[in-house]
Amino acid sequence: MAKKDAEPAAETKASEAAVADAPAAAAAAQAQQTLIVDDSNVVAGYANFCRVSSTPEELILDLGLNPNPYATGEVKVPVTQRIIMNHFTAKRLLSALSMALQRHEQAFGVLETDVRRRVKRQTS
Repeated sequence: MAKKDAEPAAETKASEAAVADAPAAAAAAQAQQTLIVDDSNVVAGYANFCRVSSTPEELILDLGLNPNPYATGEVKVPVTQRIIMNHFTAKRLLSALSMALQRHEQAFGVLETDVRRRVKRQTS
């Protein structure tokens, strides 16, 4: 009887060890992943307009070109690209964009997003 009780305990310890090693094995497999980006069919576009909307599952970026960003009154902006991603990807994108903008500002100076302040600085 003692032998039968000892065998399940040994199996339990072995399975616990395998479960404990699973994250390490998964991390090692992920560290070895090679990502190849195929941009042979990419279509480049330019946007000076972005609208962000969200659902509980997704973040939606609508990108377009505002032909007259300084116009007053009603301006129609055609949306030419829509990017839909989950919030995890959006957070990674936020981090990547933030790092890229920090590097740019370190090299070239602070980017002023308020157009009125930019124009005021240029005329001073």
